[in-house]
Amino acid sequence: MNVLKKIVFSAIQPSGQLTIGNYVGVIRQWIKMQNSYTCFYCIADLHAITIRHVSSELRKNILDTVSLYLACGINPRKNIIFLQSHVHQHAQLNWFLNCYTYCGELSRMTQFKNKSKRSIKNINSGLLNYPVLMASDILLYDTNVVPIGHDQIQHLELTRNIARRFNSCYGNIFTIPDKYVFGRNCNILSLLDPDKKMSKSDSNRNNVIFLLESIDSISKKIALAVTDSNSPPSIHYDIINKKGISNLLNIFSGLTDRTISNLELEFSGKSYQDFKSDIIEVISDFIKNLQSSYFYYRKNEDYLKKILNDGAFKACIKADTMLKKVKSAIGLI
Repeated sequence: MNVLKKIVFSAIQPSGQLTIGNYVGVIRQWIKMQNSYTCFYCIADLHAITIRHVSSELRKNILDTVSLYLACGINPRKNIIFLQSHVHQHAQLNWFLNCYTYCGELSRMTQFKNKSKRSIKNINSGLLNYPVLMASDILLYDTNVVPIGHDQIQHLELTRNIARRFNSCYGNIFTIPDKYVFGRNCNILSLLDPDKKMSKSDSNRNNVIFLLESIDSISKKIALAVTDSNSPPSIHYDIINKKGISNLLNIFSGLTDRTISNLELEFSGKSYQDFKSDIIEVISDFIKNLQSSYFYYRKNEDYLKKILNDGAFKACIKADTMLKKVKSAIGLI
């Protein structure tokens, strides 16, 4: 008997180079899910334009991101890979859901507050409205499961509230999505300031390991990475008192699939220098293989565009079914 797979939706913005945090925290989880779920993996270009950008860079970043998806192991034959702006139903549903979202809900969003502080000269309505477009992304596909980090839980809860509010008016239109929260060890932090998340938009590039940077540059960043001031050194996982070491253990574990306890045992009694030397080797091997695959895909732009076109075609079929249900429910002809 054929059992329908649950539907997963997830997306990454093409607003800059992807980082090792994007891989360990998101893409690595996608790879694990692609055999068990029907997966819609989106490149969220509409979300990316809430900040000022250079058009040519955005176009380049989009194709870079597709290439990295493929290089990391996202299989276009198993998954629906598409560009958000190629599926017009995202923007249409966004307007409808605006009418079922309260201004107070949006103004309380933590990410809106944080982004407003960083973009004082560009606090546009897109920044405020961002979570409604995210809700549209998710609800268009009858999504059952949304893989998210802890920083996105608030947005998913708003999506669930909007869906329930709409359903209370018009019946069982939207599937209420459940969250699939990545473990704490998937949350990769800044190398020099492990009190904050590793971010591709960080102004200090030494905080971030990019998937497309040189091995020499990565080695220097790991050498500078925060450990702790304990004497003698101790390599064990303690996200409260040893954030720097714990972060490096998470990276090591994420790239090798070895457990934290196994790594703690291996590096028991060893110096931070020994530990950093080994993690540089692990990252270097991973980056070399990834970049080799990336450049293979990136040189064939026709193939990348075909993947996006094929994905958009499949996504549009699913999205159009939902949009017709919504329009009929609210009384549009």
